[in-house]
Amino acid sequence: MPVASIIVPAFNVAKTIAETLDALLAQTFQDFEIIVVDDGSTDRTVDVLENYSDDPRVRIVSQRNRGLAGARNTGIHEAVGTYIGFCDADDVWEPAKLQVHVNHLGRNPDIGISYSGSSLVDDEGTDLCIAQRPRLHGITAAHILKRNPIGNGSAAVIRREVFDEIAYRPRSERERCWFFDETFRQSEDIECWLRIALTTGWEFEGVSGLLTRYRVNSSGLSASTDRQLESWERVVAKLAAIQPAFFARHLKAARAYQLRYLARRAISDGQGERAVELSKASLSGSLRPLFEEPSKTLTTLGATMVLRYAGPAALGAMMPKKGPKS
Repeated sequence: MPVASIIVPAFNVAKTIAETLDALLAQTFQDFEIIVVDDGSTDRTVDVLENYSDDPRVRIVSQRNRGLAGARNTGIHEAVGTYIGFCDADDVWEPAKLQVHVNHLGRNPDIGISYSGSSLVDDEGTDLCIAQRPRLHGITAAHILKRNPIGNGSAAVIRREVFDEIAYRPRSERERCWFFDETFRQSEDIECWLRIALTTGWEFEGVSGLLTRYRVNSSGLSASTDRQLESWERVVAKLAAIQPAFFARHLKAARAYQLRYLARRAISDGQGERAVELSKASLSGSLRPLFEEPSKTLTTLGATMVLRYAGPAALGAMMPKKGPKS
């Protein structure tokens, strides 16, 4: 029985999945299994996976396309490890990542979700010199709603007991339990993390270091600020029924933070008008981000104005060589 299970959702990732699997197989902590869930790929993903079929550490599970949440749920259902990690098939774990998280969870029985910072890379795997450096300690449900310290779906390693506690089975489901909500095709991770924080006693805590290389896919779901905002609002609508007082207290500020984040995404995508729209909406919703994080908020506003009125070239000339933190 391996100590850890690493779940790799895979849909049309023939270009990147070998790099992902090679990095996982090279982890310094070796007591693991890798469960690759082929989520109905139509490209050469299955052919690439054949190269790993003889490795006893790798299991390949195929299913009809159910989306990222559905692939993760299938992986959790198949997993036997005490700890469960996720690595999307276009991301990369640094060699010591699993060891660091296993040690962290082993020393701290009250922590259910261990996560780390991430470095961001582009479609070709080139380092963007931008980092997600999240808050690591004292995490509450309010922090998750406002800033999602976990940051991305390849950053966390989680106790199996956490998923056992939040498992449910919709009436339409005939195969296995749900842990992530498969009705979401985006924001399924923040919905799950927030549901854990609101309904269980497990603690969230991060570890130092940039242990994941997270690919910012310009053609993927993360590129659309409209879809991101819509899915985030769906998360709020769903979970507000669980803890209405919590959302009444924190929602205005959380929405302002979300809009600021999306404005920064619009800036990264060169969408000046959209960045202006989102920045205005953030400020009109709540001034908490400005008061609590003035440097990041003012930087976002400044970059928005430069992009909108002077263009991408001017913004690029003003950016520091290593770029801003996310």
